[in-house]
Amino acid sequence: MENYRTYLTEEEIPTHYYNLRADMPTKPAPLLNPGTHQPMTKDELVGVFCEELVDQELDNDTRFIEIPEEVRDYYKNYRPSPLVRAYNLEKKLGTPAKIYFKFEGNNTSGSHKLNSAVAQAYYAKKQGLKGVTTETGAGQWGTAMSMACSYFGLECDVYMVKVSYEQKPFRREVMRTYGANVTASPSNTTEVGKRLLEEFPDTTGSLGCAISEAVESAVTRDGYRYVLGSVLNLVLLHQSVIGLESKTAFEKIGVKPDIIIGCTGGGSNLGGLIAPFMGEKLRGEADYRFIGAEPTSCPSFTRGVFAYDFADTGHVCPLAKMYTIGSGYIPAPNHAGGLRFHGMSPILSQLYHDGMMEAVAYKQTEVFEAAETFANAEGILPAPESSHAIKAAIEEALKCKETGEEKVIFFGLSGTGYFDLKAYEQYNDGTMNDYTPTDEELAEAIATVPEV
Repeated sequence: MENYRTYLTEEEIPTHYYNLRADMPTKPAPLLNPGTHQPMTKDELVGVFCEELVDQELDNDTRFIEIPEEVRDYYKNYRPSPLVRAYNLEKKLGTPAKIYFKFEGNNTSGSHKLNSAVAQAYYAKKQGLKGVTTETGAGQWGTAMSMACSYFGLECDVYMVKVSYEQKPFRREVMRTYGANVTASPSNTTEVGKRLLEEFPDTTGSLGCAISEAVESAVTRDGYRYVLGSVLNLVLLHQSVIGLESKTAFEKIGVKPDIIIGCTGGGSNLGGLIAPFMGEKLRGEADYRFIGAEPTSCPSFTRGVFAYDFADTGHVCPLAKMYTIGSGYIPAPNHAGGLRFHGMSPILSQLYHDGMMEAVAYKQTEVFEAAETFANAEGILPAPESSHAIKAAIEEALKCKETGEEKVIFFGLSGTGYFDLKAYEQYNDGTMNDYTPTDEELAEAIATVPEV
């Protein structure tokens, strides 16, 4: 029997990010200027984002982009992350399938988000900036960014979705411990926030709203730029370290996954996890099934439309062509956390549109049921976001139990749930609800998608 965990050495941390777009026959559609609806130029984007990050965002052709030495040095604090064989979960399910997961929660931020935060903070420091602004949903990205900014000596202003700000005070305090300024969104500190509060005084906020506030805060101050934890091409590029390490680890033990699963909100975890494997599929070198698991409360893949839409509620960000349920959609204040975003990564959206991957959606209670099963079997308390992938993996494993197929199922455990105990309390108390938007509610939100 192989080891429970397959570890790589520091020397096996990737030296280059893998740019999946280089192997995509249909490239993601370009970002559009929100005013002119013309493709955004580098000159326009550098007013919002760091210059080298803009270069990465616009690069559709360079297959491998070097990871700066300073970034790799920081990665060594918590990478390589282990590839784990879930023997106990297999036994609990009675499945002939082999189940593996890539565990990204073994750092203080508790998630995969640090992979991109370190890179973005590095480029901001290299550009000579004073600080950055950003948004956070469940708090993992804000925590990661505060850690990275502390390391590189940058100021960090975080707009945290109001419902998470209130549900997760301890996550907020971790950010403050690393020197970040944390503001509940929507707030009275920006014009966008004031406008939204006036229109929706009882709103619990959304990622789209927090993004608008963070962008406004960045562009109205000298020496600041905005950084984003998901959706953008550049973020999926940085997160490719997850998939690259996974592929190397699988090759070490002579195993090839059949099904690769990740949770999907904006797409950073799934995009990074599948990148090198999808590259093989696109080049005709291998074949895999790819599944994105999302919440029924915010079903951009499974019930959205493929169209240009704003990434933010305030309509100050570029338009992205993606699967969306409308930038005006305010998700229910549930515990899907970082998955509560109305749109999806343009890269993943294009792949999904081209039939290269699948998507499923789950209700809160069934996701937490899967989380409980996993926690009892494997001894790790998973984040609610990650538990969507666990749910999908369990479903596939049970299908194998019915058919007798010995498939290899691989999923991304994107983070831990130790700051999500309020959600676990509601699940254990039986007070958790399974809100799912009606067709009419989604139709109303989708009707706001601009005609481009």
